[in-house]
Amino acid sequence: MNEHRLIYTVSEINDQIKDLLETSFPLIWITGEISNFRLPGSGHAYFTLKDARSQIAAVMFRGQMRNLKFDPEDGLSIVGLGRVSVYEPRGAYQVILEYIEPKGIGALQVAYDQLRARLAAEGLFDETCKKPLPFLPSRIGVITSPTGAVIHDIIHVLTRRFPGIPLEIVPVKVQGDGSVEDIETALSLLNDRMSSDVIILARGGGSLEDLQAFNSERVARAIFASRIPVISAIGHETDFTIADFVADLRAPTPSAAAELVSPLRDDLMRRCAELTFRITSRLHRHVEQHRSRLTQSIRRLVHPRRRIQDCRIRLDDISGRIIRAVTIQFQQERKRLTWNTTTLLSASPKKQIQNSHVKLQQCIHNNLNYIKLILAKNTAGFRELTSRLQALSPLAILSRGYSITRSVPDGAIIRDAADVYVGQDVEILLARATLHCMLKRISIDGKTDI
Repeated sequence: MNEHRLIYTVSEINDQIKDLLETSFPLIWITGEISNFRLPGSGHAYFTLKDARSQIAAVMFRGQMRNLKFDPEDGLSIVGLGRVSVYEPRGAYQVILEYIEPKGIGALQVAYDQLRARLAAEGLFDETCKKPLPFLPSRIGVITSPTGAVIHDIIHVLTRRFPGIPLEIVPVKVQGDGSVEDIETALSLLNDRMSSDVIILARGGGSLEDLQAFNSERVARAIFASRIPVISAIGHETDFTIADFVADLRAPTPSAAAELVSPLRDDLMRRCAELTFRITSRLHRHVEQHRSRLTQSIRRLVHPRRRIQDCRIRLDDISGRIIRAVTIQFQQERKRLTWNTTTLLSASPKKQIQNSHVKLQQCIHNNLNYIKLILAKNTAGFRELTSRLQALSPLAILSRGYSITRSVPDGAIIRDAADVYVGQDVEILLARATLHCMLKRISIDGKTDI
């Protein structure tokens, strides 16, 4: 019975399930909520699609991820196109997605919201980073399309409000391919030239797709990096782009931007006239006050010749007093100098040196006599000790005819005949020589041992 049983290996059953699933679901649309989203270094996205009752593993490879206009994240509901497959090593089935889009909201809107949140977290929208606009710019830079109505509206408003302000127009594409690069390059160009005091970035209204260039991260960072204040005037009053949040000031329309950046010349002229009148009036009043004060001062002034005469009298008096004081001071100083000279001569260093020299010679003479006395005393003592040492020296005994006999080779002094034998080598020490001998006979108490 067992011979007819069909037994599958694990690989075989997984292969058949893989074929069955891929055949039954070649390309499907699927919707669900993303969870456990992971994006490792390979660039492939791994996540789980779930609904209220179930979930399924999903993967989207790096090539398809590059074409997305938004960043998938946990909690985002999507609609995706893909195929069902089996990952054979684990026996798990999954959906390999080729395309996904947010459910119920466009991909461009999701990308807009995500970029806005990220740039806000980095501080690109902070009010502390906004640069103030110049009151009256010497030159205005305009970045917009050269063919649209926007540039004509800006020129018309500026001509009406303050004619004569130079414009530096940089034509760019404001939508479609290459528009982001054009706007980024234009901002960099105006910042390199630094000839404009303010920049207006403008275009007309449009859909979210039309305004996509102004919702790009590159344009946002270029506006933030601009050293020149930037006014965004993009679309209609209800249109908000990323560029509006990054710019130093948002204008609801391009015409409004031109009004914000240029004051009314007539108002300025009227204000200048008012200020001129006020300054002139105050100046006249100030001059009159000083003229009146000057007249009063002139009346109180004494004639210069009389003042000079009074000063001459005072000068003569002061000069006489100074001469008398200097004379008295000079006499006092002369007496003090004479007394100091006498005192200095009595305490002359030359006399002190002579006295010290005499004392020094006396000390040297006394020291020499003392040294000679000590030396003579020590010499006598040394001679006495030398004589006593020589009297006790063995060499003195040898010099009187005595000798010392020692055995060879140990050098022991021979004190008894029993310590040697006939034929032994001996050493005889004299006062000024040493004799080496061989013993031939030994005589003890007149007896000779041969």
